[in-house]
Amino acid sequence: MPDLTRATRRRCRPPLPLAVLSLALLHAHGAAAQGADFDAPLTLKRTPQLQETLPKTMRGEQSSFITGDKITGRPDLETVVTGNASLRRGDTVINADRLEYDQPGDLAKATGHVRVNQAGNVYEGPELELKVESFEGFFNNVRYRFLATGGHGDAQRIDFVDESRSIARQATYTTCRREDFPGWVPAWMLSATTLNTDTEENVGVAENAQLTFMGLSTPPFPSLSFPLSSARKSGFLPPTIGVDNINGIEVTQPYYWNIAPNRDATFTPTVMSKRGVNLSNDFRYLEKGYSGEIRFDYMPSDTLRSRDRWGIWAHHSQTFDPKPFGLDSLSASLSLNRVSDDDYWRDFTRTPSLTQRLLASEASLNWSKGDWSGQARALQYQTLKYDLSPITPPYDRLPQITANYNKYDWHGFDITLNTDYTRFSGDPLVQLQPNAERVYALAAISRPFLTPGTFIIPKLQLHTRAYQFDAPLSTGASSASSTVPTFSLDSGLIFERDASFFGRSFRQTLEPRAFYVYTPYRNQSVIPVYDTAANDFNFATIYTENAFSGNDRIADNNLLTLGVTSRLIDPDTGAEAARFGIAQRLRFADQKVQLPGVAPVTDRVSDLLLGAQINWTPKWSVDTTIQYNPDTQTSTRNTVGVRYSPGPYRTISAAYRFQADSSVGAGDGNKSIDIGWQWPLNDLWGDKGKDLGPGKGQGGGRWYSVGRLNYSMIDRKLTDAVVGVEYDGCCYIARVVLERLTTGQVTANKRIMFQLEFVGFSSVGSSPMQTLRTNIPRYTPLRQPVPGPSRFTNYD
Repeated sequence: MPDLTRATRRRCRPPLPLAVLSLALLHAHGAAAQGADFDAPLTLKRTPQLQETLPKTMRGEQSSFITGDKITGRPDLETVVTGNASLRRGDTVINADRLEYDQPGDLAKATGHVRVNQAGNVYEGPELELKVESFEGFFNNVRYRFLATGGHGDAQRIDFVDESRSIARQATYTTCRREDFPGWVPAWMLSATTLNTDTEENVGVAENAQLTFMGLSTPPFPSLSFPLSSARKSGFLPPTIGVDNINGIEVTQPYYWNIAPNRDATFTPTVMSKRGVNLSNDFRYLEKGYSGEIRFDYMPSDTLRSRDRWGIWAHHSQTFDPKPFGLDSLSASLSLNRVSDDDYWRDFTRTPSLTQRLLASEASLNWSKGDWSGQARALQYQTLKYDLSPITPPYDRLPQITANYNKYDWHGFDITLNTDYTRFSGDPLVQLQPNAERVYALAAISRPFLTPGTFIIPKLQLHTRAYQFDAPLSTGASSASSTVPTFSLDSGLIFERDASFFGRSFRQTLEPRAFYVYTPYRNQSVIPVYDTAANDFNFATIYTENAFSGNDRIADNNLLTLGVTSRLIDPDTGAEAARFGIAQRLRFADQKVQLPGVAPVTDRVSDLLLGAQINWTPKWSVDTTIQYNPDTQTSTRNTVGVRYSPGPYRTISAAYRFQADSSVGAGDGNKSIDIGWQWPLNDLWGDKGKDLGPGKGQGGGRWYSVGRLNYSMIDRKLTDAVVGVEYDGCCYIARVVLERLTTGQVTANKRIMFQLEFVGFSSVGSSPMQTLRTNIPRYTPLRQPVPGPSRFTNYD
């Protein structure tokens, strides 16, 4: 063979003691290398982007680049490289002490400290044979690492089927970080006679597999699959085992079916030692123009209740082409929530409806056209009865049809028109009033006068409604109607100044506001109530015209609401650091229109409403509202909430709530304290950890305390409680959580959840994650799905 080393040294890099040759072997079409002009200058070609995944059609067109200390060979036949040998083609790089490359067969043979980087996945060992383009060959005594999960291991031999699939013999696998000291053993490790990996499907399948954790090994599994990334894959999910004081021992074995990139299903049989077998199926879909989710649970025979149990929950949303109908938008939605019996909410607390007792099913069609919009819907409730806490079922709306018109800034005026037809359907024996049809309309016109520092908004409204009853009322009337006008005047000033508090600069505002409303009295006492309730008294409702929600009552008003708000605004970011407010109503005449059984409002001065929201720094937040009765000089409702979140995985929140019982008197009612937290216990002994980035925790060997407690000060007992600990072992996470959930005045469900999560592999036990996310404000999981790393992050 001709020795090219000396000639290459002269032309390329004369100062270097060792020669490095870069030959571009035009592999795809067999272009002749001997005709290449070595004196031609190298030029860079522009490319629109670096491709994360090379298409198969492009792989055959890639050029090969070979470098080394010494290169010998015959053009278009073979090349031998010794000393720092390297072959690069596309996303594949082979480094070795010695490299032989057969160009006609596209076969590379490498020996001595061989390292292969294939799209970020790394393989190391003493001997390799590989067809570079098809990535077909074998690697003996290999150590490997996968880019997507950081999983790594050893194998006696790996056979590469193609660039995505491989078969490892006598292999091990773990995601524990390899430590550089003799005798290192990972916290957990999977051993298998055969380990099949498919990076395209992101799945690994281990045959005759055994899992070892902290020196304890499981019995061999005939077959075990696990993900190679956070992408979805079909297969059995890890089984979960839990203990419940009512259901007994629960064993769940989910099976996940990745039907398509936009469709999947999960089948979840659960064995409850005290009840039987519950079968659950959850199907999700995301198509062009529509999406939804359907879940169905069925228990053939519940031993405790001596009957079949079932529940169905579904939601579907769809958009249509509005052009054939001459509309701007047209959409529809369907929501279904149904269970088999009244006790379902207490017996199965981990369903989509949780502990709700009013289950709504609804179908709607929505449209818009210019300034018009509307909806046609049917709404029906299932009310779950509970004798210790009875509730009155709401009326079904079968159907409800609305049309709304909104025109803003029409010659300075804002005009709105809301119309509504509803058919109210219920059980007259339960509701004690007849079903009815109601037609309702609300027309309003306002003329805002706005300046940078002031606003004045006079407004006129006209409410009208008519009823047709299925049966005569006690008065003998089979129909009723009412028309009520309303005038309101909303006004305010906005003052600003530069201020400084505690060494920090702010833009401070002072915003006095006056809101006057007058609605004449119209007798509405004979009209039944179908969808109306009294508004809560808070800052959101105190500046509104009507004291009721719904359309069966329009309150007669002659009152003035006065209030003032002050804000502290960061001049650099515009963030609101603090807000303070106070408001009160002055009534000039008694409010006679009321709900049935409620006395007229005769107080000339309402309760005083005070509120404060302080977000002085991102770490601290305080939110408080006080409702003060000036006649009794006591508070009728207090809410104080404090949150401290100094950093990731560190949050503490506490809230005190008091609601006086007006029927008994101030001082009685509901008092509760709510505390939630997530905090690293290592902080107690000075180990602060470090932030490893979103979804990666703060380092291994750290303990975390999590929980939420709700304590009733009146009953002197815990109503709901979630308490647990988490341990981050870097490549595994252990969780133990105790939950107590009140499902009635005298009953509560209790369960213990234990989970051992092998990071990047699988988990065993009963997952408490949904409980922690639902109950603990600002809870952050120690591991979260993150976008997979690019192959260029591990680029050789």
